[in-house]
Amino acid sequence: MNDNADNLFLNAKQVADYLDLNEKKVYAMANERQLPGTKITGKWLFPKALIDRWIIESCHSGMLSDRLIITGSDDPLMHWVVGRVGQRIGSAGMVNYSATDSRLGLTHLGQGYADVCCIHWGNEAERDLRHPALLKRHANYKQWVLVHVASRDYGLLMRNEHHHLGQAIDEALSLRYRWLSRQEGAGARYHFDNWLSERGLSGTDINLVGTAFSERELAAGIARGEADFGFGCQGVAGEFGLAFLPLGRESFDMVMPQGVFFRQHLQQLFNVMQHPDTLTHAQRLGGYDLTDSGKLLWSGA
Repeated sequence: MNDNADNLFLNAKQVADYLDLNEKKVYAMANERQLPGTKITGKWLFPKALIDRWIIESCHSGMLSDRLIITGSDDPLMHWVVGRVGQRIGSAGMVNYSATDSRLGLTHLGQGYADVCCIHWGNEAERDLRHPALLKRHANYKQWVLVHVASRDYGLLMRNEHHHLGQAIDEALSLRYRWLSRQEGAGARYHFDNWLSERGLSGTDINLVGTAFSERELAAGIARGEADFGFGCQGVAGEFGLAFLPLGRESFDMVMPQGVFFRQHLQQLFNVMQHPDTLTHAQRLGGYDLTDSGKLLWSGA
């Protein structure tokens, strides 16, 4: 083990020696994405720092970890809650929420770069089909669990002076109005593309003026007058003082390895999610139902 102490990367044989495992077992665990590593020109390489972290994470099912990294879909209420969990923890640890999108977040989760991924994909009624299907695209999905955070309304975000156009969709889709879209892999983009498709349209048929890489970025662009319309959740419209036309309800959920569910910081997050102050703030933003927050929905095992 001392020979590997200064190595940044280990090969499969070195990992086998380091962990006192059979080399074939290392390959099997790597192929199942149980070990953090990458295959380069057909050979596995394992960052030693991530191997060490994997060992620590395996202890006590991760309950004693001092940090929690959350990625995936963007949500204003989640940002609010994470801020308050951080204040509770103080200098005893850290909770970080770095929003990307549902698909990229799951990739980061699978690679060990994050502990938790937030997702939303399709209407709430289709959640039990679509969310597990999304997870099963990843090699290590059998180690994951799906936990409900909130039900939330999604639809059209718009500048307040255009609120009347919510009832005149054809006019809103005319080329005189500017639209912001989300990137591929975002749940809001999935909603937007389906909504356009139902009208026999695609992004090339409307006046798209840019791509926003989070719901808050999209809402901020509309609030600054850089665009007129976009797709997102009601909560982000409420945060930025925008008009909103509800078009459906979705399930905003968290994906994580099984052991992470028992971490103290994550349990604190769900406690804060049910705090009266959070329920008041959710009502202020609009479009949230936190009734089943923290409920286990699905397990890959």
